[in-house]
Amino acid sequence: MGCFTFVKVVMVVFNLLVCLAGMCVGAAGIWATVDSDTFMKIIPPFTDQIWSRVNVGIFNITIGVVMTLIGMIGCCGAQKESKCLLIMFFAIIVIICIAEAAAAIVTLVYSSYTRIILRAWAAPGLKNNYGKDQIFTDLWNSTMTTFQCCGFSNYTDFSGSYYYQHNGQLYPPSCCSGPELFPCDDDNAGFSSVTGCFTQIVYFTQRKVNIVGGIAAGVTAIEIAAMGLSMYLYCYLDKKET
Repeated sequence: MGCFTFVKVVMVVFNLLVCLAGMCVGAAGIWATVDSDTFMKIIPPFTDQIWSRVNVGIFNITIGVVMTLIGMIGCCGAQKESKCLLIMFFAIIVIICIAEAAAAIVTLVYSSYTRIILRAWAAPGLKNNYGKDQIFTDLWNSTMTTFQCCGFSNYTDFSGSYYYQHNGQLYPPSCCSGPELFPCDDDNAGFSSVTGCFTQIVYFTQRKVNIVGGIAAGVTAIEIAAMGLSMYLYCYLDKKET
């Protein structure tokens, strides 16, 4: 087996796997759209409250379609030895890599502003919408329960809020230790000193950064390998024609 044939086979098999994975993701999205109640039963409790409010079906279908199209283009380009499809596949992967790099750069550059930006969004929402908007309330309840935190910075984010005024000047149960024994009022909340959710989420993210970095490195390596294979096939075919 020559080098060209070997690369061609690898390219076909790799993109067939991508295509099948995309179909599986798309099928899961269709399942979530058609029978969301059954689909949500297999999702962990933390995501159950959040994703039940998000159109996870459409998200999965979109990702699945994109993966399937990319896999089909790469597979057909290699199998049919089509320079047009190979260069199209290469261009799509390059665009994806550029988008990922841009997102990473923006995240690094503006990471110092993250707390300010998030607080500007969270503070008014906790004051005006928590306890009133069901989606917003469920999202924060799920977050506070999962990370064992209270509000964005601490319990004072709820001081004078809609929830505070309409619940006998009490704070959400997550803001106090032993809320089933004592009412979660100012004294109990202050004594409990439950950490704000932003601090907890940052701590959780830092603990998982190695995993995230490993996944990102693996995805990047696969993308670079895919670009290298497609460009090799393209150059070989171009040289063969001349």
